[in-house]
Amino acid sequence: MNSSDGDSRPAPSVLPVSSGERPDLRSFHVREDVALAGRCGNVHLATGRTCILPERHPGSCDFVGPEDANGVAR
Repeated sequence: MNSSDGDSRPAPSVLPVSSGERPDLRSFHVREDVALAGRCGNVHLATGRTCILPERHPGSCDFVGPEDANGVAR
């Protein structure tokens, strides 16, 4: 954004994150119950499938159906 586009609003700021807090839980694409169980919790919005790999896993997500994700969240 530059000054020529007429928008004088400040850029969004990044809120500080306390130790252990997962800022991604504030996103609608993360399934909170799965994430709170220590898993990734990212949801593939086109299919509704959820990644149940460990939190902050390397590489791509491995998405599973809702039934499998429910088992992890318990």
